[in-house]
Amino acid sequence: MLYHLFEYIQQHYDFPGARLFQYVTFRAGLAIILSLIISILFGNKIINYLRKQQVGESVRDLGLDGQKQKEGTPTMGGIIIIMATLIPCILLARLDNIYILVMIIATIWMAVIGFIDDYIKVFKKNKKGLSGKFKILGQVGLGIIVGTAMLFSDDVVVRMNIEEALQNNYEITERRMVPDHRGEIREMAYVKTPVTNVPFVKENSINYTTVVSFFGDNAERFVWILFIPFVIFIVTAVSNAANLTDGLDGLAAGTTATIAATLGVLAFVSGNTVIADYLNIYYIPLSSELVIFSACFLGGCTGFLWYNAYPAKVFMGDTGSLTIGGIVAALAILLRKEMLLPVLCGIFLIENLSVIIQVFWFKYTKRKYGEGRRVFLMSPLHHHYQKKGLHEAKIVARFWIVGVLLAVLTIITLKIR
Repeated sequence: MLYHLFEYIQQHYDFPGARLFQYVTFRAGLAIILSLIISILFGNKIINYLRKQQVGESVRDLGLDGQKQKEGTPTMGGIIIIMATLIPCILLARLDNIYILVMIIATIWMAVIGFIDDYIKVFKKNKKGLSGKFKILGQVGLGIIVGTAMLFSDDVVVRMNIEEALQNNYEITERRMVPDHRGEIREMAYVKTPVTNVPFVKENSINYTTVVSFFGDNAERFVWILFIPFVIFIVTAVSNAANLTDGLDGLAAGTTATIAATLGVLAFVSGNTVIADYLNIYYIPLSSELVIFSACFLGGCTGFLWYNAYPAKVFMGDTGSLTIGGIVAALAILLRKEMLLPVLCGIFLIENLSVIIQVFWFKYTKRKYGEGRRVFLMSPLHHHYQKKGLHEAKIVARFWIVGVLLAVLTIITLKIR
């Protein structure tokens, strides 16, 4: 909103400082500050309201140190993250941008699913919450929204060498003569095709159409058969993994803050013609606005830590955990960096895998030996370390450190071939 307002002022009036809002870096910095202020100032009011409404966490006794003391702590605090992300985004981002519109829809979509789940648990006193099939249905819906926007929106294109576009018979929407990072003028093509960057390989990209090349000349038309289910898988996996990670004070929020910052960096380099050309990644027109959204998201997660760090005054609940997972997945897909998610979201991945391994091994050994055996003392993985006697604050701090290392590795992959 403010972007459009100051754009109008700049065009019609000589107002000092109006041009500042044209710069993504300025609006991103402002977004982080505003998001932090909103989450910190209004967070306490929201917590008091939740406490007044007796929206408390019911804790199942798993024999973990300090677990029962958390009984009654307000939950559904993910509202703080959502509010601190959406309000600055609506104020500072371009609302005519396809990527911003998709992210706003994705945030609200997942927030509604998480809110319903928490509402059933807290107010209906049903510990199971929303039925698993309805959660999956909601995640599938978000995957369809994101995948459809990527495939069919005319605003979603990438820029590549004209030779590459012609060689692969890509749908070229526009040709331009543009300078590269050396200042040399080259002809570039803006193409509409489901191509994505791949780390660690020399070619650095893959086109989903090639996987369905058996359709022949109709491969481009039927690529959705592969692409949309793959997007649904990513959204579902990351969203559920974030949900599993939210088991200790500050763990999910702190880990996600690092991921949000990294996605902001990826959005900046993908939306900058010079840097994208230098790094040999696809320049994605209009994607620079996702820097604003990432900044809002970073501020929301960091501000939430003000109240969620040990000892937590509020939990995010599924309202927050499902939403942050959906946001991370959608951002990575829109930036065509979904192949980096196993590295960037390594904490989410290992938490999810620990549960899968534990369940699989328990069922397998029970069937084979008549007695279920465990790989971990308890899953997800953070509970394993709790069982080993580590304090949860130390576990969280170490997980954060690993998350930072993974974030740095993710950025380094942009140049590793």
